[in-house]
Amino acid sequence: MAGYKRRVVTITGGTSGIGLAIAKRHLSAGDSVVIGSLDVTEFTPGSLHLAPNRARFLRVDVGRAEDVEALVSYTLAEFGRLDVMVNNAGIGDGGLLVRDFDHERMRRVNAVLFEGVALGMKHAARVMVPQGSGSIINISSIAGIATHINSDHIYSAAKAAVVHLTKTASLELAAANVRVNCICPGYIATPLFGRDLGLTGEALEGSVEVALEVFSDMQPLRRAGRPEDIAAACFWLSSGEASFVTGHALVVDGGASVGNWEPERGRGHAIDLAMEKINKNKREGSAGIDAKMRS
Repeated sequence: MAGYKRRVVTITGGTSGIGLAIAKRHLSAGDSVVIGSLDVTEFTPGSLHLAPNRARFLRVDVGRAEDVEALVSYTLAEFGRLDVMVNNAGIGDGGLLVRDFDHERMRRVNAVLFEGVALGMKHAARVMVPQGSGSIINISSIAGIATHINSDHIYSAAKAAVVHLTKTASLELAAANVRVNCICPGYIATPLFGRDLGLTGEALEGSVEVALEVFSDMQPLRRAGRPEDIAAACFWLSSGEASFVTGHALVVDGGASVGNWEPERGRGHAIDLAMEKINKNKREGSAGIDAKMRS
């Protein structure tokens, strides 16, 4: 890290999974980090242990325009500048079939996955353009670039929109030396796997271990993706080593979006295997994952 220039980084959805891994990666490099998330009740500057004087937390709903603006304003008030904006907050759409589209659910998914990203870009740009530098990184998904990944239609469409918005925005902001890129993660073992199934508490934590196992056969590289894989890619994209990269969608998926030598080992297979393991845990009296995953 010789010669590394410390930066100020803002991350949405940064208290678990990918967002938390990104925060830890930047803190370990000496950066200052502001995390905006819906659930920050258990977090304090000392929670990450790495650098309590360089970590801040703010309750933020990225589906609310005023919250996103407040997050960027808070970053400026605490650290005086903004060098990296990571728009990571996300939710699933519950796998709605086309005939079952629910308007309110659709609006909420779009508000978080697309509008939240757009607003994060807007307020970051208001800071970065005048300062003449900055890196905006949006977290999309391989579901936004490949149709065989899952059947979550609204989620996939919103993630595809993030990829395209990244590219169009990069054209405008390049003149101000502000780079805009996105990352398309593959099957990453995070609490989102269980959260989409309505799990909480210990059941939610247990779902990550299940995901680590069942995701291992879903791409050519036979292991599940980990949040640290995305954090490493994000750190590189935000760094000077990627200073000539903008408008790019970086795929980090172990080859999942390319295909699989064993087509039958896809998302459906993983869900079936997950259910098998979950039910086995329950039969053996494990604290595991509760019955909500049956739905």
